[in-house]
Amino acid sequence: QVQLMESGGGLVESGGSLRLSCAASGFTVSSYRMSWYLQTPGKERELVATITSDGGITNYADSVKGRFTISRDNVKNTVYLQMNGLKPEDTAVYYCKAQHMLWGTQYWGQGTQVTVSS
Repeated sequence: QVQLMESGGGLVESGGSLRLSCAASGFTVSSYRMSWYLQTPGKERELVATITSDGGITNYADSVKGRFTISRDNVKNTVYLQMNGLKPEDTAVYYCKAQHMLWGTQYWGQGTQVTVSS
């Protein structure tokens, strides 16, 4: 069964840090571009960060550049999002997405809530 499971969300004070994890099962992430998205109530999901299958290229939304870092461990079949310098406006549900580099097949996780208090 194909599954992406996010973890690591929670409540943190402004300026704090969290590390999100996205563990894949039922498929191997090494052929997939991995991304993190966020979603707030009433809005569409927004791309936060993405990383190529070999980890060689990363891209970030302007709002998180210099504060968030996406990384991956293809041996552990897991992708991470290190979030530093958190701000109240980072409060959202964070989702992990896998997209096959050739075929475009996509999988989504169920999301993890991140809440940053001021």
